[in-house]
Amino acid sequence: MNYLITGATGGFGNYAMEYLKQLVPQENIYVLARNEEKGKTLEEKGWNVRFGDYADYSSMKNALQGIDRLLFVSGAPGNRQAEHENVVKAAKATGVSYIAYTSFADADHSTSILAPDHQFTEKVIADSGIAHTFLRNNWYLENEWPLIELALKNGRFIYSAGEGKTGWALKREYAEVAAKALANLNFPEVLELSGQPITYEELAKELKEVTGKPIDIVATNDHEFIKNLEEAGYPESAAQMFAAIQKDIKNNQLDVSSKDFEQALGHPLVSLKDGLEELLNQ
Repeated sequence: MNYLITGATGGFGNYAMEYLKQLVPQENIYVLARNEEKGKTLEEKGWNVRFGDYADYSSMKNALQGIDRLLFVSGAPGNRQAEHENVVKAAKATGVSYIAYTSFADADHSTSILAPDHQFTEKVIADSGIAHTFLRNNWYLENEWPLIELALKNGRFIYSAGEGKTGWALKREYAEVAAKALANLNFPEVLELSGQPITYEELAKELKEVTGKPIDIVATNDHEFIKNLEEAGYPESAAQMFAAIQKDIKNNQLDVSSKDFEQALGHPLVSLKDGLEELLNQ
């Protein structure tokens, strides 16, 4: 049985690789890099590297030759639907028997700005006839680092998501489930992977507790939220995207409760306190 993990040079893929090698022989694990420069470090660490780009169907077809089970880490926004379709078509053409795909929370009902690409990809995978698990990842705690870093610098935790809740967990925890899915643990077609949903106010209070720093918690509007990020040096496009996610959260797009996460892990999720401490010590 041969396994391939895409996005191997990114944080999620790297975590998944390390978890997977605890479950299956490393010689049966292949990892995807876009080019030789990116793959060199992985090769030096003893990984079997395949080269492929989601935007290039033929390269993905070559990369998936002889692969049985695929961890398909979603690509960056942009031309994602066409790129994801290339991956699924290549998997179908090469006889891949299973795909674990990193999707989005409550994807089939979501109206989030991020949902359409994942809805499209889930449909393409389902229509392919390939057995699959949709890993509907809620939100990485690491995604909040810009807000946390600013709060630690200027003593103000600023958000615009109102009372909206998010099911945060650490990226490595999501990746551990992905590795277990790939290792053939017979997971269902859909896993809603969400931590206990809480508000940004609760997150900020825990941050104050963990750091012992006097941080003002400021609920604001979109304009002030964007202004805060731009004044800190973030590009306008990045600030706008952060604000769009805040709006999604305000509209309850990440307020998803599910027992799937801890059941799939086989152990409890890291507490918010421990998760923040881990993030602060990275």
